[in-house]
Amino acid sequence: MKLSHIILKVERLDRAVQEYREKGFAVEYGRKKNPINALIYFSNGPYIELLDGTRMPGAAKTAMRFFGKGMIIDRLQRLDDCAPGYCELALENYETDLNREIAILQKHGIKSCKAPSRRVDTHGRDLRFRLAFPEALDVPFLMTYFSVDPKPVNFVHPNGIREVGKVVYGTDPSRFAVIQELCDDKRLELTEGGGIHVERSEEHTSELQSQY
Repeated sequence: MKLSHIILKVERLDRAVQEYREKGFAVEYGRKKNPINALIYFSNGPYIELLDGTRMPGAAKTAMRFFGKGMIIDRLQRLDDCAPGYCELALENYETDLNREIAILQKHGIKSCKAPSRRVDTHGRDLRFRLAFPEALDVPFLMTYFSVDPKPVNFVHPNGIREVGKVVYGTDPSRFAVIQELCDDKRLELTEGGGIHVERSEEHTSELQSQY
C-alpha cells in the first residue's frame, strides 16, 4: 500500500478553502451540492483532504452501531471530536478489494470493518472505492484507489508545490510492525507518540503545515 491522503480538520470548510487558495493551492470541493470536504490533489503521492466534520446525525451513528458498524463510527466520531489540525491518515492499494490488507490486520490481532463508498465530484466523475476501518484507532484506515483517477497530470500548484514529501505518523511503537507490513511508501515515517506532521521534501514546507 501507499499513502492515500491526510485529513486536515478545519474549523469551517468554506473559510479553509479560501485560505488555502490564497496560499497558492488549487483546491476543489468534494462535490457540487452541499460539500462536506475539499481536496488538495498532487500528481504524485498523497493528497490533503480538508474536513470540518462528518456532519453525520447522531441518529445515523446510533443506527450504524446497531447494525454492527461501530468501528466505522468510532473513527468518524473521533473526526468530529478532534481539534483542528492533521488528524487522520489513509493508506491505499490498487486492487478491487482489501482482502490482503484485512488478513494482515487479523494476523496482528486487529479487527476491522469494511464498507463501500462513492461520490460524484465537481467534474462529474463517479469515484467508487472500498474502505476498511481498523478497530485500533492508532492504525491508519485503508481504501482501494478510486475507480476513476481524479489527480491532475504533471501539475504544479501556483505556489510551486508539486507533492507531499513526507508524512510523520505518531503512534504506539507496538503498531509499527503492522503499519510497515501494510505500507511500503518511502514518504511515511513512523514515530512514537501521537499526531501527524506533513511536509514537502524541499522548500515551501510551511505552506503544508496546519495553521489551526
